[in-house]
Amino acid sequence: MESYLASLFLFLCLGRALTAPELLNEEVKRTIDLSTHLAKVTAELSLVNSAGSSGAASSFLLALDPGLESHLAYLGVQVKGEEEEENTLEVKETKVKSKSGRIFTVKLPSSLAPGAKIRLSVETVFTHVLQPYPTHITQSEKQFVIFEGNHYFYSPYPTKTQTTRVKLASRNVESYTKLGNPSRSEDMIEYGPFKDIPPYSEDTLKVHYENNSPFLTITSMTRVIEVSHWGNIAVEETIDLKHTGAVLKGPFSRYDYQRQPDSGISSVKSFKTILPAAAQDVYYRDEIGNISTSHLLVLDDSVEMEIRPRFPLFGGWKTHYIIGYNLPSYEYLFNLGDQYALKMRFVDHVFDEQVTDSLTVKIILPEGAKNIHVDSPYEISRAPDELHYTYLDTFGRPVIVAHKSNLVEQHIQDIVVHYNFNKVLMLQEPLLVVGAFYILFFTVILYVRLDFSITKDPAAEARMKVACITEQVLTLVNKRLGLYRHFDESVNKYKQSRDISTLNSGKKSLETEHKALTSEIASLQSKLKAEGSDLCDKVSEIQKLDSQVKELVLKSSVEAERLVVGKLKKDTYIENEKLHSNKRQELITKIDNILDAL
Repeated sequence: MESYLASLFLFLCLGRALTAPELLNEEVKRTIDLSTHLAKVTAELSLVNSAGSSGAASSFLLALDPGLESHLAYLGVQVKGEEEEENTLEVKETKVKSKSGRIFTVKLPSSLAPGAKIRLSVETVFTHVLQPYPTHITQSEKQFVIFEGNHYFYSPYPTKTQTTRVKLASRNVESYTKLGNPSRSEDMIEYGPFKDIPPYSEDTLKVHYENNSPFLTITSMTRVIEVSHWGNIAVEETIDLKHTGAVLKGPFSRYDYQRQPDSGISSVKSFKTILPAAAQDVYYRDEIGNISTSHLLVLDDSVEMEIRPRFPLFGGWKTHYIIGYNLPSYEYLFNLGDQYALKMRFVDHVFDEQVTDSLTVKIILPEGAKNIHVDSPYEISRAPDELHYTYLDTFGRPVIVAHKSNLVEQHIQDIVVHYNFNKVLMLQEPLLVVGAFYILFFTVILYVRLDFSITKDPAAEARMKVACITEQVLTLVNKRLGLYRHFDESVNKYKQSRDISTLNSGKKSLETEHKALTSEIASLQSKLKAEGSDLCDKVSEIQKLDSQVKELVLKSSVEAERLVVGKLKKDTYIENEKLHSNKRQELITKIDNILDAL
C-alpha cells in the first residue's frame, strides 16, 4: 500500500512538471538609478511563454538579488503600455523548494498562451544600500559612496538578452567594474548586451562615485490623526530625522559654512514638506518651542512648507521636530447613515526621496465608534487598539494603532477606515456641559444655604442673633416714625374740614398703633439686654427721644384744635407750630443718627 502511494505521488509530480509552462525573459533592459541616496532599479522585460510549452501561464516568479533583498522597500510590477489605472499587478511573496531568498509570485492580467509574450515593467526601491566611503569626512570634503549589486537581471528564468544602465549622481567616479567592456558617458555607465544568461545568475557590480545628495532618513515617525464629527481632522507628526551619510570629522565652522559655497556640500540646510491643499493652522515646533525659520507657501493643489532646522545637518547629526495642522472633515470623511469611511494617507510627503525606517500611525476615532475595519493598499502591522481620553470623554475614544517599517515615496497611498457611529452620541458632550453647570449651580446653592461647620461658635451665633434683632428694631422704629407723618395728614384735613371726628379718628389710630410698636421695640430691647449687647442702651435712648416726638405731635394737634374753635389766634399758632416743628426735626435727626450707628 505504501509503495502504491509513493508511486502515485511521483506520477503527480512528474505530470505537473511536464505541464508547467516554460517561461523565458526574451529581452531585459535594466536601469539602476543611483542619483539619490536610494537605489531604484527598473527592469523592462519581455516575458515569453515558449512555443513548446504544454500550458498557459497565469503567473510568473520574480526573484530579488540576495545582496539587496534585505533592503527592499518597494516592489511593483506593471504591464507596459496599458492604462495606469489597470496596469498594476498583484504581487505576493512565496517560497520555492531548494531555493533560498525572497521570491514573489506575480499574477498576470490574463493567461499567457504558449508562444505569446507580454511586456512588463518591474520597479524596485532599495534603502541603505549606498555605503559612504570614506565613512568620515571633514566639512570641506565631498561625499563618496559605494554601491554593490548584480550585473545581471536576477531571475528564475533564463534571459536571452539583457542590458544594464547605471545612472549616477555625478560624473566623478572613482572606480567601477568592467564586465563586458562597459561604456561610460557623463554620469551614465552602460553594461551589455549580455546574451543567454542562465537562471539565478550573479556577478558583482560595484561602483564608487561622488554623491552629495541629501542622505536624510526618518529614523522614527509617529503620525496621529484625530477625527472629530464636528467638522475637523487634526493631524500631528512627530519626526526624528538623521543624516545617514558620511559622518562629519573634525569641528564645524559656521564662518566657513556661510562664506564658502562648497563648504558642507553634502549637508542639509532645509527641505520642503508638502501638506494637503486644505491644511490650515499649521505649526512647526520642537522641545524648545516654535521654530520661526520655516516658510509656508499656499498653492492651488497643495501647501508647501520649507522646513529649516535650527542647524544644518551633517553626517551622523540628528534633529527632532513636530509638525501639525487641521483639515476639514468633509474632504476625507464620508458617511451613509451610521456607516462612516475615513480616507486618508497612511504616510504623507515629508521631503523628496524620503526614507522612513519606522512609522507608527494612530487614528483616533470619535467616542462610540464600533465595528472598525481598515483597508490598506499594502501590508501593515496592526497593534491592539487603544483608548484615548480627552475633555468630556466618558469611556474613551478608540485608537487604531498601525506600524510599518522601511517606507519610501511609493507608500504615499490612501488607507480607508470603516466604522459605525450613532449620531445620537453627538449630543453627549453638550448634555455633559449642561449637566456639569447644573451640578455646579446646585452645589453652590447648597453650600450657601447649609451650615457645614463641625462645631458651633457661640460668639458668632450671638452676633448673628444681635444683628437679626437690630434689623427688626430698625424696621419698627421707621414704621413708628411713619405714624407721625400719617397723623400730620389727619391734622391738616381737620384744619380744612373742621370735622372733629377726623382728628379724633387719627389720634385714636396713632395711640393704638404707637402703643403696639413701642411694646414690640421694648420686647426686642429686653432680648438685646439678655444677649449682653451694648445696643440695648441705644434702643433705650431711641425710646426716650420718641416719647418727646410724640408729645410734640400731640401738642401740635391740640393747638390746631384751639385754632379751629377760635381760642387761639392764627399768628400765635403759626409761631408755635414753627417752634414745635424745629424741635421735632431735631429729635428725629438724633434718632436717625442712632439708627445709623446700630
